Amino acid sequence: MESKRVNTSGRIFRSPVLEALTRTHIAFPLTIFLSCGLLGLWFGSVQLGLGPGVLLVLVITGSIFFTWVEYTVHRRFYHMRTNSPGRARVQYVFHGVHHDHPRDKRRLALPPLMSLLVAAAFVGMFRLILGPMGVVFGGGFLMGYAVYLSIHYAIHVLPPPRNVLARLWKHHNLHHFVGDTAAFGVSSPFWDLVYGTMPPDPRVTKKVRSYS
Repeated sequence: MESKRVNTSGRIFRSPVLEALTRTHIAFPLTIFLSCGLLGLWFGSVQLGLGPGVLLVLVITGSIFFTWVEYTVHRRFYHMRTNSPGRARVQYVFHGVHHDHPRDKRRLALPPLMSLLVAAAFVGMFRLILGPMGVVFGGGFLMGYAVYLSIHYAIHVLPPPRNVLARLWKHHNLHHFVGDTAAFGVSSPFWDLVYGTMPPDPRVTKKVRSYS
């Protein structure tokens, strides 16, 4: 049986205004990222005159790049070493509260203001690096972000489906409820395979121990 804390909402700030800003309905960030992604496609097609093939390549590569950023941020920032009170506080505000209360629907995504800042920062960076086509690449990146949010939200509020997608539910639940030193990929376990952070299956480990 899950503890009561898993199904409740924690508090981050004493100020009710700041506390309210830490919560959001999943529809708001999803709308922001999908809208920015579609605007990127429109910019590439209408303003740059790019063909469907080039647009598709930019969007797909942007989405794939997002999965690497997702993994890296989750592993290196959200699970940073908390060897000082300041670092511990930052880690808790950005991610620790989610681990304490993983069923809290209102903290499964960045709030709208942060979502807008993240979207602007990434698209601006890609524009500086890749030129005008960076806007389209950034659109694909943000579409990948929207897919990640949808998957993460579904894993935390819905039972696992009876198909191949159930592996994503299992992978992320191992991260939350077995050990948070592995299984950092949410939208895909690919980068966990690449970087050697795939978690052991508890059922297999238990079976091996029973024979030893």
